[in-house]
Amino acid sequence: MILGGSSGLGLASAKKLASEGMNICVIHRSSRTEMEVINKEFSVVKNQNIQLLSLNKDALNVQHQHDILREVKTALGSEGKIRCLLHSIAKGNLKPMLGNENESLSADDFAITLHAMASSLYDWTKLIFNENLFAEDARILAFTSEGSTKPIKNYGAVSAAKAALEAISRNIALEFAPFGLRSNCIQAGVTDTRSLQIIPGSGEIKEHTKKRNPFKRLTTPEDVANVVSLLCTDEAAWMNGCTIPVDGGEHLG
Repeated sequence: MILGGSSGLGLASAKKLASEGMNICVIHRSSRTEMEVINKEFSVVKNQNIQLLSLNKDALNVQHQHDILREVKTALGSEGKIRCLLHSIAKGNLKPMLGNENESLSADDFAITLHAMASSLYDWTKLIFNENLFAEDARILAFTSEGSTKPIKNYGAVSAAKAALEAISRNIALEFAPFGLRSNCIQAGVTDTRSLQIIPGSGEIKEHTKKRNPFKRLTTPEDVANVVSLLCTDEAAWMNGCTIPVDGGEHLG
């Protein structure tokens, strides 16, 4: 199950996991104008001879959560379980801290961002756990960034959310381990996704990253998806409570 898998890292992960034979459920919130492109991408996933359930619903809305779980349970049948829950929700406020009341970050901006990009990981883990839908050796994965520890202009709310996301992931790793769940964060390097493109000054960020990265290139969604796949293997079962840089050494610079 991928929360936010219609583009970027989530979509790349859906394609990779499908190529490995995993059935995919993507929860996304997309407009009608976006659906033509998204459906083409989803057709690539379906062509891997797996089952794809795509639900265009708000994963943060309580009523929608119940609707999603009902449809997922129907698709799983009596024997199906969720092997991986991947959190890829990118709904964060990118206002600066300074400015007039309408232009600068407010307490509500922080709260909305923290819920969407951090505490919703716990919400969904608990929802699936309470419905007994996790496989015995399930993996909880979430995407974080270097912004969780490094200040970036206009990134204050998202930075706080990423730090909280990592903390929540570690506690899930600790408290749900007796039930077989493993929880890890993937710290992706700068990747040219839609989420990056809306950050003010993203062009400068990309150019700086290319100079800073030992391989002199940006991280690709496929780089990250490959590690998602690795963390879903049986051999990765002893990885728990980690934040793993997937950036070609970008964090060294």
